[in-house]
Amino acid sequence: MSGAALVARITPAVPFGGGMAWRLVRRNLIVGRKAWLLILTGFFEPVFYLVGLGIGVGKLVGAIEVAGRAVPYAEFVAPALLAASAMNGAIYESTNNVHAKLFFKTYDGTLATPLRVRDIAVGELIYALMRGAVYALGFVAVMLALGLARSAWVLAAIPGALLVGAAFGAVGLVVVTFIRTWADFGYVEVVMLPLFLFSATFVPLDQYPPFAQWIVPLTPLYHGVELLRALALGAVEAGTLWHVAYLVGMVALGLAFAGRRLEKRLRR
Repeated sequence: MSGAALVARITPAVPFGGGMAWRLVRRNLIVGRKAWLLILTGFFEPVFYLVGLGIGVGKLVGAIEVAGRAVPYAEFVAPALLAASAMNGAIYESTNNVHAKLFFKTYDGTLATPLRVRDIAVGELIYALMRGAVYALGFVAVMLALGLARSAWVLAAIPGALLVGAAFGAVGLVVVTFIRTWADFGYVEVVMLPLFLFSATFVPLDQYPPFAQWIVPLTPLYHGVELLRALALGAVEAGTLWHVAYLVGMVALGLAFAGRRLEKRLRR
């Protein structure tokens, strides 16, 4: 190992992995440049939900009251689908793709370079967010084209979606260290499906049974849905900061535990 590489290996990690994490991002971009069809599939899924449920079912549901004003159902559900899309994309990137690299021991070669385990965790999260940014931009463009965004605040939903993706991506990096076989991904789906359906995604929280109104606000996607809904509808208030704080906490805790868990998994 050269002197420069040795220095890079023993130097304490700087916040967010420094420049080293970007080397892994560049590697992922090169390897994944032919996966454009998979990326398109991930983009169109929430759009189909929006057209089928938001517009189709919306004609039957009518308007939903949000922050004291009536909102067409399509406008109500669109930001929730954006949040769900951010969750699904981040979880996929941070679990399926990372597990494949763990299974095929791709990271063994990575750790033979100056990159550290923390750089791997941060690099994979950055790559997941780059893909999420493409989805968020495209989905907001569809919302604008369909006339489902009446406030300039909707543009803030793009970084909001990235925050949702970062939160779930960081947690996904922890989850993947516990996965031993591909069959274990069934447990991930068992958790994600209820989150998707019961996070005030399609129905306002006050329409849930009383006991559920206490449980749902404890779940992570609910905060993503409420944050993006507030931004898309221009209903931002002081309580919106609580949703931001919840998601930022997920990112911080997720990365902290992911670094330790990946270190243990890769060094054994």
